[in-house]
Amino acid sequence: MEMKDLLDEYGCLTFSDEVMKERIPKSTYKAFHEAMDRGEPLPKEAATVIANAMKIWAIEHGATHFTHWFTPMTGLTAEKHDAFLEPNQNGGAVLEFSGKTLRKGEPDASSFPSGGLRATFEARGYTAWDVTSPAFVKDGSLYIPTLFCSYTGEALDKKTPLLRSCDALSHSACKLLPLLGVEGVHSVTASVGAEQEYFLVADEYWQKRMDLRLTGRTLYGANAPKGQELEDHYFGSIKRKVGAFMKDLDRELWKYGIPSKTKHNEVAPAQHEVACVYSRVNITTDNNHLLMQLAQDIAKKHGLRCLLHEKPFEGVNGSGKHDNWSVMTDTGINLFNPGKNPIENLPFLAALACTVKGVDEYAELLRMSAASAGNDHRLGANEAPPAIISMFLGEELNNLVDSIINDGELNEVTKERFRTGVAVVPTFSKDTTDRNRTSPFAFTGNKFEFRAVGSAQSVAGPNTILNVILAEEFDQMAEEILGGKEPMEVIREYLTDHQRIIFNGDGYSAEWEKEAERRGLPNNKTTIEAAQCLKSEKAIELFTKHDVYNDVELKSRYDILLDGYCKTLRVEALTALKMAKTEIYPAVVKYIGTVAKDAKELQELSIDNVFLKENLTELSTLATQMKAEMAALEKAIDEADHNDADIKEQALCWRDSVLASMNKLRETADTLETMVDQNDWPIPSYVDLLFGI
Repeated sequence: MEMKDLLDEYGCLTFSDEVMKERIPKSTYKAFHEAMDRGEPLPKEAATVIANAMKIWAIEHGATHFTHWFTPMTGLTAEKHDAFLEPNQNGGAVLEFSGKTLRKGEPDASSFPSGGLRATFEARGYTAWDVTSPAFVKDGSLYIPTLFCSYTGEALDKKTPLLRSCDALSHSACKLLPLLGVEGVHSVTASVGAEQEYFLVADEYWQKRMDLRLTGRTLYGANAPKGQELEDHYFGSIKRKVGAFMKDLDRELWKYGIPSKTKHNEVAPAQHEVACVYSRVNITTDNNHLLMQLAQDIAKKHGLRCLLHEKPFEGVNGSGKHDNWSVMTDTGINLFNPGKNPIENLPFLAALACTVKGVDEYAELLRMSAASAGNDHRLGANEAPPAIISMFLGEELNNLVDSIINDGELNEVTKERFRTGVAVVPTFSKDTTDRNRTSPFAFTGNKFEFRAVGSAQSVAGPNTILNVILAEEFDQMAEEILGGKEPMEVIREYLTDHQRIIFNGDGYSAEWEKEAERRGLPNNKTTIEAAQCLKSEKAIELFTKHDVYNDVELKSRYDILLDGYCKTLRVEALTALKMAKTEIYPAVVKYIGTVAKDAKELQELSIDNVFLKENLTELSTLATQMKAEMAALEKAIDEADHNDADIKEQALCWRDSVLASMNKLRETADTLETMVDQNDWPIPSYVDLLFGI
C-alpha cells in the first residue's frame, strides 16, 4: 500500500465531521455544532438535512440498510437493520431516510437485561442518535451510534450513563477551574485510550472445543510442557499468519478512523495486543466495541479465532484492557499534565488531589466497574492488578505529595541521562519515575491507567465511575474554596486525609494484602462482594446527585451484574458437564479398555504386565472419581437452578457449590489427560491451542 492510499483510506468508512461539513449547507453545519456546544437538542430541520446527506454518502459506500447501533447491558452491541428502500404507489420504490428516523428508533426492550426495569409485556424502548459519535458503513449498512432507554426513560444501556457522567464531569470542572485561576473553559471531557489484549488460536482446534465455542474459555486442559516461563513470546517476532491478521486488522480499523497505533505479542503464548490513540471517551468506547467485532471477523478470514475472554487458558496470563484516562479542557489543557514545574501548577495539583480522594472514597465502585465472572479468574492472581484498589504515583509525584502534606520544600528533580555504556550510542533524558505494572490505578506521565478492566468488557462502565467520582470531588473542592479556604489548603487536606490509597510497592505480594487490610482498604475478591457497593446509600447519593443513575437504575445494575454472573457460571457448568459425559469420560473408558486388552495379551504371552496393571489401577481409580464428580456437579447445578433465594444467595450458590464442583472435575480430567494417549484424547490440547499457529 502506498502512503497516499493509506492516508486517503483513513476514515473512509466514517461519516466524520469533515465529511459532514463537505455535504451539508454551512448554516446546517453551524446549527449542528452550536447545538453540540450548548448541549441542546439538534433542531429537526438540521437533522433532516444531515439525514439526507448521510443516506447519500452511505449508499455511495455500498449501504442498502441502516441500523441504530447500541450497547445494551449484555456488554455486547446490538443492531436491527432496516432498508432505505420504500415501495411507492406506482409499483416502484424510493430511498427514504428522514431526520426523525436518524434521531429515533424503537427496538424491543423486553428481551435485554433490564434488572426489572422492563417486563415482557412492557416491550417499548427507544434508541436516540448520539450526535457526538460518527456514523459509519459496515457490511452494507449505515451504523448510527445511539443511546438505548426504556419507554419510561430509564437507561437500558452503557452509553447513556457514560454520557451523563461526561456532562457531570464537565459541569463540575467548569465550576472549579475559575476558582483556580483558569478562565475561558466552557467544557471539559474525559480522553481515553484503550489497550486491547486477545488470544489467537487456529480455527480447526477452536471448532473441536465445545467450551471455547460456548463459553470463550477452556474448561479443561492440562498445562503444556512449555508456557510463558521463558518469556520468549513477549514482544517477540510475530508469526507470519498472525502478522497477516494484524495487518488486515490495522487497515480495517484505519478505514473506520480508529487510530490503531501499536501491535505486539503479549506475555502468554498466542496472546497479542493492539492499542489505539486517545479519543473522547464515548468515541473510544464505540471504537473499542467495533475493534472487538472486527478482530473476531478478520481472524476467521485467516483461519483463526480471536479469544477475548479474560482467562481462556489456565496456567498462563489472562487478558485485560488497560484504560488510559485523562481529563481535557476545550482550551487544550490536560488537567493531569504536571508540566515543567508541578508544584506551581494549581489545576494539576487540584485534579491530582481530587483523584486521590475520589479513588480512596469510592474504591469499591471502581473495583465493581471491572467485575465479571471472567475477570474474577484474573484479578489478584499475580498476573493482573490485585482486587485491592490502590494508586501508584511514582517517585516524583510521591515526593511532591509528601512536600505538600508536610509543607516542606520540594527539591527540583533534575532529568537524568540514560546511558548504555556503549560508546557509539548517545545518551538521552529518561523519565523521572519508573512504572509499576502491579498497580491497578497508576499515574503514567499525564494520565492514569486503570489496569483492572477485563479484555471482554466495555470501557463505558469504568469510565462512567471515574468521571462521576471526579465530578463529585471537583464539586466538594469548589464548595470549600467558595467557603473561604485557599486552594492549596484544600489540596493539602485531601492528600493528607487520603494518602492511604497511595502505594508504590509490589501489589502482588502477600505483605501488601496485609498492609492494605491495616490501612482499611477494601478487598472484594470476586464479583459477588464487589457488587454489594451498588446497594449502599453512598453510591445512591453519588449517582443521583449527578444524574448519572437514579435509584431504580442503580438497583437494576446490581441485579443485572449478579444475574449475568449466575448465567455465565450456569452455561460454563452445563458445558463442562456435557464435555465430561459425552467426550472425556467415554474416551477414558475406551482407553482403559485398550490398556486392559494389552495387559491381557501380555499375560497370555507370559510377559510381565505389572506396569500395565498399575496403569489400569490408577486410570480406573481416576475414572471412578471422575464419574462421582460428574454426578456431584450435576446435583450442584440442579440445586442452584432451584434456588429461590435472593440474587446474592443464588450467586453464592453458583460460586461456592457449582464452580467448586467444576474445578474438582477439571482437576481430575486434566490429570487423566496426562495419562491417556494423545491420539485417544477427544479434544485439542493446550499444545495445539497455544502453539498450533
